[in-house]
Amino acid sequence: MADDVAAASGVLPGLRLAEAWGLLPALAIQERAAAREQAALARLACWAGTFTSEVCVLPPQTLLLEVSGSLRLFGGTALLFERIVRACAEQGFAPRAALAPTPLAAQWLALAGDAKPCLVSAQLPHRLARLPLTVLGLSAQQQLRLASFGVRSLADVLRLPRAGLTRRLGSGLATDLARALGELPDPRPRFVFPERFVERLELPVRVENAMAIGFAGRCLIDALCGWLAVRGAGVSECFFEFDHERGVRQRPATVLALGFAAATRSAGRIRRVFGERLQGLALPAAVERITLRAEAPAALPSRTGSLFGQQGESAGGDSLAALVEGLQARLGSGRVHALSVLAEHRPENASRAIPPRLPAGEKFPARRPAAVQRDALPGPRPLWLLARPQILREVAGRPQCGGPLRLLAGPERIESGWWDEAERGALGDVRRDYFVAVSPRAEWLWVFRSQIGWFLHGVFA
Repeated sequence: MADDVAAASGVLPGLRLAEAWGLLPALAIQERAAAREQAALARLACWAGTFTSEVCVLPPQTLLLEVSGSLRLFGGTALLFERIVRACAEQGFAPRAALAPTPLAAQWLALAGDAKPCLVSAQLPHRLARLPLTVLGLSAQQQLRLASFGVRSLADVLRLPRAGLTRRLGSGLATDLARALGELPDPRPRFVFPERFVERLELPVRVENAMAIGFAGRCLIDALCGWLAVRGAGVSECFFEFDHERGVRQRPATVLALGFAAATRSAGRIRRVFGERLQGLALPAAVERITLRAEAPAALPSRTGSLFGQQGESAGGDSLAALVEGLQARLGSGRVHALSVLAEHRPENASRAIPPRLPAGEKFPARRPAAVQRDALPGPRPLWLLARPQILREVAGRPQCGGPLRLLAGPERIESGWWDEAERGALGDVRRDYFVAVSPRAEWLWVFRSQIGWFLHGVFA
């Protein structure tokens, strides 16, 4: 192949390399990488799972999608076709796409660059008749034989009797014509989606800035979401690996883990978290290849559309999960957590931090009945508990916090804990009287009095 600049200088397919360099000494030659092409085709097959599970890969450069079962889901033929072509271009490819009732007709139309959809089998003879003979992929001998019959286009081939065509050129061409026209079945082998998603992408140039990896990462994310759609699953975490350039000092791959508050296969959510994490990533060396791994997919239940047609994460109930994921990406996974209640009366030990995970398909964490909560928590509890109680000054018997505090409720006695008194780092035995207080700044505080004085322990919302 030759690009436009080379073609303008007379470099055309079929020339020997020495002749091409004679015409254009500055010609840059890039050897075709068949293995990378096949890897890209397999990655596109996973990406196509977003639109249909019926995918067929035909090396070296053809992808067949059976989309009749997806037409209503994506708003009809025109919208689906346009969306597939646009999404393929967003993956960095220049697609030649066609839509037809039979696989072979779609292939021939795509090879000829005829992008107008053909929706009815009765239109196939007319549409195929306009195509050149090159779409048939005939051998040189078959082309000469057809030329001796005066055949110059596919329309001339379609006018020939099938029996005579079979006697002169064999049964292959006649069978292909019958399959293209829908007269014979044309089953194709389905692409087998892998059990685990591990896709690699070679970068065209070395990348030293993490943000420049964004486009390649988004391509892999789209392929992951197609793979998840076919499996009816989502991921709670996935991992990017950035392989650095080889040199005197080979550095280990940089691993970027993406975690999600609930299992998802939304490309928008995964892209958003990926972009946030890239902003704070410092690469130790230039990157040559990136890999995306998702080895533990989780079942993801189907969703029901909104009654009033609302779309987006806020309407779909995923706004809480998206908020948690955004905070984790900006602040770090260790700084965002949920709380789990424990059967313990001492406030410091009554809860523990856990990863903020929402069950798949739930909008908010499950809540216990109110009666159970009242029994478990006899007094009011603040949403914000200080890591360590803060000692308060006392004036004339009244605790001070920006001024004298006014006690509204209490006391609530919390006592004992002798069982871990001897353990290292444990809270041990406590004797406290808790009160709800209001400060001069109208803050609602949770304070307690012990044998050594007054302490601030929490703040109410």
